[in-house]
Amino acid sequence: MKVIKILISIFFILTIPSISIADDFIESNSEEITVSTNIVSEEPQIYSRRAIVFERNSKTILYEKNSNEQCKMASTTKIMTCIIILENCDLNSIVTISANSANTYGSRLGLHTNDTISVEHLLYGLMLCSGNDAAVALAEFCSGSIENFSVLMNQKAQMLSLLNTSFSTPHGLDNDNHYTTAYDFAILTDYALNNPLFAQIVGTKYYTVLINGYSKSIHNTNELLGSIPSVYGVKTGYTSEAGRCLISAAKQNNLDIIVVVFGADTKKIRTDDSANLINYIFTNYDTINLSELINNKFSEFEKGILPYINVIKSSNPLIPKLEDSTIEFYPVKKDSLDSISLSVTEESLEAPILENQKIAEIQVYVKNNKIFSTNIVSSTYINRKNWFDYLSFFIINYKSFYQIY
Repeated sequence: MKVIKILISIFFILTIPSISIADDFIESNSEEITVSTNIVSEEPQIYSRRAIVFERNSKTILYEKNSNEQCKMASTTKIMTCIIILENCDLNSIVTISANSANTYGSRLGLHTNDTISVEHLLYGLMLCSGNDAAVALAEFCSGSIENFSVLMNQKAQMLSLLNTSFSTPHGLDNDNHYTTAYDFAILTDYALNNPLFAQIVGTKYYTVLINGYSKSIHNTNELLGSIPSVYGVKTGYTSEAGRCLISAAKQNNLDIIVVVFGADTKKIRTDDSANLINYIFTNYDTINLSELINNKFSEFEKGILPYINVIKSSNPLIPKLEDSTIEFYPVKKDSLDSISLSVTEESLEAPILENQKIAEIQVYVKNNKIFSTNIVSSTYINRKNWFDYLSFFIINYKSFYQIY
């Protein structure tokens, strides 16, 4: 009997490499990882196959490596699963676990057939311990099946213009029709973090869920959460085809970044790459108050340029305003802060001028490279002169001429 058990164990071990798994529990219980918080002055060498650093306030890319290359994304898929559930389901609803959900392999919350658990607690199990069983349970509760839920996932991807992304599962187990890019997932993560409950869940290190009314303690597989003070989320991932994946969100002063690393060969590499990118950005970048600079330049325009702008055939004066811009702070390398300049380019104008029509452009430069621009537009509609305007002008000027002589 003992020999049979040993043979079964050997067979199981030998067949594991051929099985595509998404098991963040296995990762988290492996070797202890030390997270670096050292100052990184030079751009670090990144060993993950794909990476990006996306600044949330300015929507700019501060670092990238193969960021538009399609790849598997493993359990980081659950970012999309989570946000769809948050936007479409009642968190207090109670879910009865199906056999399909209970038998899902890979990383698990530990659900069994006919267990009962709330949608909210399933979400914590989904995002903290990366439960594939929780992912299937949520997909079935929301849409009836994994296939129907995948339709919702792809509709959301289309809405967010994730042009190189396709979803076929709610958990991220390897599938040829399930892929993305580092850039697309930076955009998705930025969107998801705007939801306060999503941000709360992915920023939670420890949590207690209730399954059948009994408590179970779970912990977050994200090794950077609690290790680097600026990190406030978001998700780990691993499959044999995707490699080790980690998406991190970190904030320091007015810099708010998302760091995506996909395709690392080991957990240590994904951790080091992520930590080094975070430390590099916060060491070498600062922000400028872009909104203040542009408003000051607009004031200069109103005082020094506007009085001399001639709108051909205009019947009423030009009243400008700044085009709406939501960017307040913009990231700039610290060694470039003294090389910032702004300029204004005027348009050739002839009436009629439409409301919100561009009349000039403010450009912002760093070391003579344009980093941002915004438009100055007309705040009102300006009529074209008609025969009555010309007649009035003639009469007024004729009287003036007559009085002089």
